[in-house]
Amino acid sequence: MEFLDAVRRRKTTNGAFLPDRVSEEHQRLLMELAGRAPSQLNSQPWRFVLIEERDTIEQIARISGESMTEAMSNGTFFERYKPYFRFSREEMERRRDGMLFDRLPAPLRPFTNQVFTSRGQKLMNTLRVPQTLGAENRKLVAGSPLLLGVMLDRSEYRPGQLSSFYSVFSMGAAMENVWLATVELGMGIQFISFPMEVPGRWDEIVTLLDVPDDLELMAVYRLGYLPPEQRRPPIDWTSSQRRLPSQYVFRGTCATPQQGWDDVDSGSEGPE
Repeated sequence: MEFLDAVRRRKTTNGAFLPDRVSEEHQRLLMELAGRAPSQLNSQPWRFVLIEERDTIEQIARISGESMTEAMSNGTFFERYKPYFRFSREEMERRRDGMLFDRLPAPLRPFTNQVFTSRGQKLMNTLRVPQTLGAENRKLVAGSPLLLGVMLDRSEYRPGQLSSFYSVFSMGAAMENVWLATVELGMGIQFISFPMEVPGRWDEIVTLLDVPDDLELMAVYRLGYLPPEQRRPPIDWTSSQRRLPSQYVFRGTCATPQQGWDDVDSGSEGPE
């Protein structure tokens, strides 16, 4: 089945995208699919902001790269996620979970068993590993044709209340729709997480995107097309009754609602 095939091929894109702009048609389709996700009592708590402006992407890339460098330099990243790191393909195949951390500089590889010790941290800092990885992260994010900010309506997202769970659950469903659709569109997607790891850096992105007080910025993703050999023909999607795109999609910053996508009939067919 096509759907099962898409689920099985879904993965996070850790590499670079093609420089091509994500077409308006595909952007609209991804947002339409996100808006059709299930939500408690059809509350549809999600809002999205699409970011294509190069200056904004460059600034988010800088924040992400600097955050990665800081989190790795002070040891918080390794301490927080050490249960998930694997340092060899053999370990990865044996454990079948976590993340393969196989890009350590050659001088550091003999010390992988000490990477979570104070000695290992000092060695990495001496070799400027955090700076190297941070620079690579900045370059990766900066090379993304499209960023997607995901927000929740604070009237639904109220931490400590059941509605908060419902809204986060619904957001997950919306993003899963987006994620699976990228598989069929020949695209890749990756969560930009490092600005969340360092106090204050996430707030910089909130300000940069003009996120209003009644919305909570939950995540930022980078998207783009993959090399042609990794693509498959897209599939068609049927339409259904949902909020209009202008009610949950913004363009550039949260101050500008998306215009021109509210004609549901024109979006009932998939991309060519």
